[in-house]
Order: sequence, then structure tokens, then C-alpha cells
Amino acid sequence: MFIQTETTPNPATLKFLPGQDVLGQGSQDFRSPGEASISPLASRLFEVDGVIGVFLGADFVSVTKAGGDWDYLKPALLGAIMEHYLSGAPVIEGEGAAIDESFNASDAETVAQIKELLETRVRPAVAQDGGDIVFQGFREGIVYLHMQGACSGCPSSTATLKNGIENLLQHFLPEIKEVRAV
Repeated sequence: MFIQTETTPNPATLKFLPGQDVLGQGSQDFRSPGEASISPLASRLFEVDGVIGVFLGADFVSVTKAGGDWDYLKPALLGAIMEHYLSGAPVIEGEGAAIDESFNASDAETVAQIKELLETRVRPAVAQDGGDIVFQGFREGIVYLHMQGACSGCPSSTATLKNGIENLLQHFLPEIKEVRAV
């Protein structure tokens, strides 16, 4: 098994590409070992000293570190990922947690358009950087998004939200006043 790695815009996060499906569809973001209990893969990665976040995407794993040098952490993480796939254990056991969405029923059509734009134009781009952005709510012209994986805590995430996503949504939906991270 050959696992590729890629840097992300977030210097504390590294993206691992095992060359096969991780989740296939969707994503899961774990910020603690306790949250990772439903994922044998994420649990194994949290056993590596210094890991503070694990994000599972369709075909990649992003790992966020608290400190230390990637030169020391990377071999341990590669070994943990390889051991997981060789074990035959599932990536996720049971159902993943869903993010609660909040919006007025009268805004359902606008929310559907927001989700479509996020799904087709935003999420594929941020997945390339090892993260995900998920719709969480829409109230009074403000779109609330949940940043995951490499996007969470990334120095360029504010610019991505304001200059990228906000401009895109406002172009197609003039009723959008602002985009905020939750």
C-alpha cells in the first residue's frame, strides 16, 4: 500500500491519500479521541502523540497536530493508516453524527440553492485542501457554515469565506448579506 501526502493551506494539517476510499461519500470531523470512538481509523490516529484533529473525507484523511515537526509525526501516522487498512476494520462503525441545520421554512428555496452551490462549487475545491465546509444555517440573510478538517483553524479560512464563498453566494443569491463560520 502506497500512501501519498499533501500539504494543506493550514500548516498544522497534513492530508493523507491512501489510494482507496476512506468514506466514499460524506465526511466526518473528529476533534477529540472521545468523538473518534465511532471510527477505528480516527481512534488509531489519535493514539499518535500530538494529534488534535482527524478529518475523514471521501478518499483522504487530514490530520491536525498540536505542535511538533511533521518529520517526526508523519511516519507514525503513515504506519497507523497502513495498519488500519491491513486490519480490515471499518473506517466508521454505525452512523456518524449529523450537523443540526437551522433556517426558517419560508427560506427553504434559498437554502436549497445555497446547498447546491456549496455542493457543486465550494466543497470540491476545499476537499482538495483537506477540508470541508458544511451548511449549518441561514437567518436574516446570513449563511452559517461549519468549517471542518484543514479548513478549521486555517489562517486563510477567513479569506476563503469572505472573498470566495460570500462573493460566490452573493453573485447567485443577492439576498445573502454575509457568510459566517460557526
